[in-house]
Parts: sequence; structure tokens; C-alpha cells
Amino acid sequence: MPIQVTCPGCHTRFNVADQHAGKTGACPKCKGPIEIPKLSDEVVIHAPELEAGAVDSKGRSVLKPIARKQAKFQVNTFVAVAGSALLSLAIAWLIGRSDLSDQATFWVLTVGAILLGPPIAYLGYTFLRDEELGTYQGMSLLLRSLCCGGVYALLWGVYIFVAVQLFGSDFITEGLGMEHLTGLSILIGAIGAVGAGAAYVCFDLELLTGFFHYALYLLITIGLRAVMDLPFVPGM
Repeated sequence: MPIQVTCPGCHTRFNVADQHAGKTGACPKCKGPIEIPKLSDEVVIHAPELEAGAVDSKGRSVLKPIARKQAKFQVNTFVAVAGSALLSLAIAWLIGRSDLSDQATFWVLTVGAILLGPPIAYLGYTFLRDEELGTYQGMSLLLRSLCCGGVYALLWGVYIFVAVQLFGSDFITEGLGMEHLTGLSILIGAIGAVGAGAAYVCFDLELLTGFFHYALYLLITIGLRAVMDLPFVPGM
């Protein structure tokens, strides 16, 4: 078996026959002295031994790799969600041009926020998930989408409740002034952190990815409010 030798002077690499192992000779390029390694100095990399009990009587491995199912993006699911989004836009446009009372509008917004939460959470997970870490599927994914979407909808209620306590019950109709900017920023930041935490708990997303997941829900619901000719966020 040839021995690979590197000249220490000119760094030329070449092979010599194994009968020259341990001898000293001249480099064929720069004529400098070269000491050829001994055969005992060679590093031999052996194949890893199989674990005990992992082979059959013929020495063949009986262990099989774990098959991980790839949770591919389902076109049918996307079409269903996209259709629901278009329907929601149409309903929001009709409601915005109707003469509903403030109380009726409040309940429409509440029901809409709840109904939109799970499908948006499901849709966001399909393209924000990390395939290398495995994915949730089936009933587990549906339950997690319900929980995460429910938290997202609840955060709208938390925002209204806390804002009323901080700024008064008239903040929705009268809006907030510059003096409330600091308190409003803290409130929105805290709600965003809770939303990111909900995505982290429900879907094992990283916190930054979880924030984008929650932001998707916010953008869609805020967009529907704009279609209804309402302020993007109550009080603003």
C-alpha cells in the first residue's frame, strides 16, 4: 500500500512504495531530505462497531433508521384558509357599511377575533415551523392551533380591559393623546411578549419566530378592522 509523504521543504505531496517505510531519501522536486514514515505510524480509521444485539446471525444490522414524516404544506388546507380569509374580508366590508350599533359591532369583533384565531395560528405554523425539529400533525396540531388562536383572541380583550383601567372608558371613542404614548407602548409590548410566549408554548417556536406568528394574526385582524372603517387599534 503506497505511503503518502509531504516534503517539509517545498510541501510537495507524493506517494512512495511501502518498502521504503522508515527510510530517508531526497525529495524528487527540491532534493531536500525526507524521512518516510514507518508503517506503524499510519493512522487507520476503522468503521464503527455495531452495538451488541444490533446484528442478526449473519452479521447484518437489524436496526432501522427512524422514519420521520415530512409535514408538507397541504394545498387543500391553504385553499380552505385563503377562501375563509376572502369570506372574512367580504363580511368585514359589508359590516363596515351597515348601520350596526356600537354594542352589535363589539360582539361582531369579538366573535370574529375568536373564529379567526385558530385558522390563522394553523396557517402561520405551516411556514414558520422548523422541519429539522419535527412537526406537529393531525389532532395534536388542531388542538394546539385552537389553544394558540384562543390566546391571541383573548389578548384583544386584555388590551381593551387594561386600556380602560389605565386611560378611562372613553379612550376607544376619543382616542389617546401623546401623554399616553408611554403607557400604551408598554401595554402593546407586554401583549406582544405574551403572544410570542403563546406560540412558544403551543408550537415550540423560538420566541422571535413566535412573535412573527402572533404578528401575522395582528396584521390580519387589524386589516379587517380597516376594511370595516374602524381605527387600526382601539384608541389610536
